[in-house]
Parts: sequence; C-alpha cells; structure tokens
Amino acid sequence: MKKIAIMTDSNSGITQAEGKELGIEVIPMPFYINDRLYLEDITLTQEEFYKILSDESISITTSMASIGTIMDAWEKLLAVNDEVVFIPMSSGLSGMCEASEVLARQYEGKVFVVDNQRISVTQRQSVVDAKHLADMGWNGKDIKDILEKTKFDSSIYITVDTLKYLKKGGRITPAAAAIGTILNVKPILQIQGERLDAYAKARGTKRGKEIMLDAIARDMKARFGNDDPRNYWIAAAYSGGCEEAKIWKQEIQEVYPDNEILMNPLSLSVSCHIGPGALAITCTKKLEAIV
Repeated sequence: MKKIAIMTDSNSGITQAEGKELGIEVIPMPFYINDRLYLEDITLTQEEFYKILSDESISITTSMASIGTIMDAWEKLLAVNDEVVFIPMSSGLSGMCEASEVLARQYEGKVFVVDNQRISVTQRQSVVDAKHLADMGWNGKDIKDILEKTKFDSSIYITVDTLKYLKKGGRITPAAAAIGTILNVKPILQIQGERLDAYAKARGTKRGKEIMLDAIARDMKARFGNDDPRNYWIAAAYSGGCEEAKIWKQEIQEVYPDNEILMNPLSLSVSCHIGPGALAITCTKKLEAIV
C-alpha cells in the first residue's frame, strides 16, 4: 500500500498543532500588515489578528503562499511518502490552487492538487476525509477524484455583526452600510463553491440565525437530496470572540440533537472581509466511501 501524505493550508482552520496531531501538513497563509509579512498561526495568532483588524490605520492584505514554500513542503513529504494530496482553498477565492496544479506537473504523478472549491470549516472536512481515505488505502488520484466529484456537497451561511468591513472591502456602499447599521440589518452571506455571496438580510441576530438554520435544512432536502441530518457533518463557526459562538453551537445542537456539532473559528482570510462577531453554520454531506 502506498504511503499518502495529506497537505492543506491554514485557510482550512487546522492549526499547526492540530496538523501534527492528525498527521496533516499545514501551509501557513501569509498576511501583509502595513507591508510586513506575517504567517497565520506561526507569527500571527487569532487574537493578534483581531486586535490589529480593529485599528483602521493599519492596512491588512491577504496573499497566497509562495511557490517556494509549497514546493519545499512537497519535497519534504515525498522524501518519506509515495504521493502527496494537496487541498488548498477554493480556486475561486485564490490563485494558489491553479498555481499549484501547474507546479504539480513537474512531479510526474506524485502530487495531486484538489480543486475542492471549499474554504474554512468545509475545507477542513475535506482534509479530514482525505486523511481517512488515505488511511483506508486509497491512492492520491482516487482521493483527488472523489473530493472533486463531491466538492459542491457543502454549504456555509454567515451573519455578520458589523457592516464596517463589508463597506471597507467595497462589497456594500457607505450609504447602505449607514442605513443597515441604523436599522440593525444583518446581511446573511453564503459560500457554496467559488465565492462569498449575499444570501439574505435580517433584522437582528436572532432573525439571522433563523434564516441560516432554514437555509441549511432547505439545502439538505432540495440541494443535496437527503434531509436526514445523520448524513451530514454540521458545524458552527465564528470570527473573533467565542462566547456568543458557544450559545450558537448549543442552539444548533437543539435543532440537530443526534449530530455532534463541531465548532471552529472561520479562517482569517474570510474574517478579513467580514470582521469579528460573525456567526456561521455549515453542513457537509458525508462521503459514502467513508460512512
């Protein structure tokens, strides 16, 4: 049986410590803060990120991992493994996936880049699934094929706490942000594949939660064709502090008492555009090959 290494980036939400525990290589995503380079979970913690994000005088930009960083990681893994499966963030959100696919051609079928169209909690689930498949004896090509075949079998819905960062990123106009703040309007955003898109608007957080729960239930039945929650991984996610997130997780658990509700922070690449205080719910269809 071939030895298959699984690799991802920190957009998956898998920390360096978790990666070592799970046997998964995690490439840290770079952030430029006032033009100085920081690496997620190595020289930039979640707490430090949100402290910096709150300072409007500081410029934060995201970037893709360097070609050298990616290739160095592959070389290290191939020194002790037969193949590498790399699961980066969605190709619709970054050029890293496409660049990695080009690089992989130099490795003569030993590196498989998965264009999984996911980010954050759903990307994390793909990585965990890939590790299970590798442990079951699947080879790199087959793991890539099944993850790409099922790449749209997931949903993320997010309600933001403030319109400040959507306005800053040009996703809403200053006028719309001002009116929304006065009326306590909470945009509901969705990630289904390539983009972060608008989904709905809610008056207040309570109504936002109701809309997200309804959306997940509708996706299970209409989008994925199976409304039995036991066939899905359901997770809560958040940005910034986690006290409200703990309440949100419990509320989801009450709706889905037979599911183990996972809870993880949203990736910093997403949080950069929506700010702290966001709450999210995700569902991902379980792989039949594993269950």
